[in-house]
Amino acid sequence: KGKVVDMLTDRVDAVVRFQGGHNAGHTVVIDGEKTVLHLIPSGILRADTACFIGNGVVVSPEALIEELDMLEEKGVPARERLQLSGACPLILPYHISLDVAREKARGAQAIGTTGRGIGPAYEDKVGRRSIRGMDLKSESNLSNRLEIVLEHHNAIRKGLKKKEFKKDDLMKDLLTIAPEILKFSQPVWRKMDRYILKVKRILLEGAQGMLLDVDSCTYP
Repeated sequence: KGKVVDMLTDRVDAVVRFQGGHNAGHTVVIDGEKTVLHLIPSGILRADTACFIGNGVVVSPEALIEELDMLEEKGVPARERLQLSGACPLILPYHISLDVAREKARGAQAIGTTGRGIGPAYEDKVGRRSIRGMDLKSESNLSNRLEIVLEHHNAIRKGLKKKEFKKDDLMKDLLTIAPEILKFSQPVWRKMDRYILKVKRILLEGAQGMLLDVDSCTYP
């Protein structure tokens, strides 16, 4: 998928990742240089192509920063060229822990999840309890949002006989990482609207194959 997207990126004005998380793996080779992308659109390697992560993507802050650092070590000014939707739900430690615990509990019925918290993060999005990028702007709002989501997750953890997550620990970690994420957190929908009005060419980049779709797949 990554190779095809990269081939098309010199024909478009923007590339938008619209779903999935960092369990994707798009390998692109340009002039013999191999780059493996998980979250950031393949178009990031094209200087004239704008790159966006849309609100359909669940984002691991740590994975995103690690990928940005990798690109900038290669000389790609990724932080200058990437825009992240503030509505993206964040993948946090309780998502990863739940993903791993569930997969282990399934035993022989395990579905082969990567254990990166993607599924549980989407569950929180649909349940309207996600911590989103925009929530990092306000400490009081973030505190309230964490109260709501931990009430849910700690109840599950109690049933699994797992140690509860502490709000103060999560607050500290999120406030530490907030300035880095907020640097390129934008209302991406507004920029997309302007591109559409100007009849710009936009390429939408997915992350998973059809068999992982929750409607047309190997359900469950």
